[in-house]
Amino acid sequence: MPATPSPPPAPALRPQPDRARPAAPPQSSGVALIASLLGFAVITIDVSAVNIALPAIQDSLHSGMVGLQWVVDAYTLMFAALMLSAGALADRVGARRAYVWGVALFTLGSLGCALAPGIGVLVGARVAQGAAAAVVMPASLALIRQAYDDSHARARAIALWTAGGAVAMAVGPVLGGLLTEAAGWRAVFLLNLPVGAVILGLLIRVPHSPRRPAVLDGGGQLTAILALAGLGFAVIEGRHLGWTSGPVLVAAALAVASGYAFYVIEARHRQPMVPPGLLKDRRVAVALAVGFAVNATFYGGIFLLGLYYQQLRGMSGITAGLMFVPLAALVTATNLVSPRLAERIGRRAVIVTGQLVFIAAMLALLPLAAHTPVWLVLVLLLPLSTGGALAVPAVTALLMDAVPPERAGTASGLLNSLRQTGGALAVALFGSLLAGPGGGFSLTGMRIGLVTVAVLLLGTAALARLALSRD
Repeated sequence: MPATPSPPPAPALRPQPDRARPAAPPQSSGVALIASLLGFAVITIDVSAVNIALPAIQDSLHSGMVGLQWVVDAYTLMFAALMLSAGALADRVGARRAYVWGVALFTLGSLGCALAPGIGVLVGARVAQGAAAAVVMPASLALIRQAYDDSHARARAIALWTAGGAVAMAVGPVLGGLLTEAAGWRAVFLLNLPVGAVILGLLIRVPHSPRRPAVLDGGGQLTAILALAGLGFAVIEGRHLGWTSGPVLVAAALAVASGYAFYVIEARHRQPMVPPGLLKDRRVAVALAVGFAVNATFYGGIFLLGLYYQQLRGMSGITAGLMFVPLAALVTATNLVSPRLAERIGRRAVIVTGQLVFIAAMLALLPLAAHTPVWLVLVLLLPLSTGGALAVPAVTALLMDAVPPERAGTASGLLNSLRQTGGALAVALFGSLLAGPGGGFSLTGMRIGLVTVAVLLLGTAALARLALSRD
């Protein structure tokens, strides 16, 4: 493809104060960090908690494996597709205002999920949740970027923010199991309502954010949605309808055509969602690739284990959720250690090591079977607990340091869009592979999926090793 010159810089505009509300009283950066961390946690908990509730949803709403995949991926695909524009929205209207909008919509979407009478309505409400989460994610990180000017303080704040999301991902199954067993799967979504109210209360005390010049790219956003929707449909429905069936082939063609149209639109747009200059920095390119691979591994692993515990081993929701407690503890500890380790031995070493540990985690899970001793399963989960938690804080800090402050929301949106895309495609892949004869759990399919993500991680680990400096 011919190289496309970067568009001329937009005229310098003076940041405009958010006049929608009176200026908030001065507050410490800690309030902004707490609000950002809670928002990141609650949108992440929906992924892992819902995974444990899937068998209960299946029984209650009479759904098959395909329906369960859509319950997960309707959220993550919309999350990924809209996050590109959401980053620009956070820059354009101010991180605080965008965050308020996103949290409010997510809370309403959660109520819709809790009240859903059927699988179709539930999937639709999950789409709304994903759209709102797409606004929350980059706005929360941009809010932290605004609150911390010092790079070391910002790295620690980002580590706490990342830890909040990682703990939510790991603790989510425990909450999902407890709530599902005690009050039914709808309680998993009702939990988001009081948390959303707390976040909105905290945001009243956070100073208004400056508005920065950012153009919303409607054509690019539309083609991104179509590309991811087509790809998701093809992967999820391929095994059910047949890989050569008409609908699957049409969806695959739509994904390819929309992806190419996205490239053309971005190349010609005056201010594209994905600025060409942004991707020329090797640090940015590595952060995006590693973020995709790590999320694919972690999301796929959590999805796989939730079904393995309940469908193959016959565990209850509570027992399956409690199996993730050691994972949650190690994820938390590793996230806190990662930035200090990066300062001592360098980010490249931490990023590469984290991925190598993750590869070991995938290979360690290959021997899992229906009667593997529980203590051995917990031991095999140790690498899964530490690999991503080691790499993600370093990757996120690497990206934030590589971009100027006015591009923080855009860069965050791009990183998290690719991370969510990786997670969605991993769930689609594992879901297709795990469906054995008669709807049972396929150990062969599980092993194929584990090897696939291990190979992906090996490629991104090599990329990070070759492309990054020792710092």
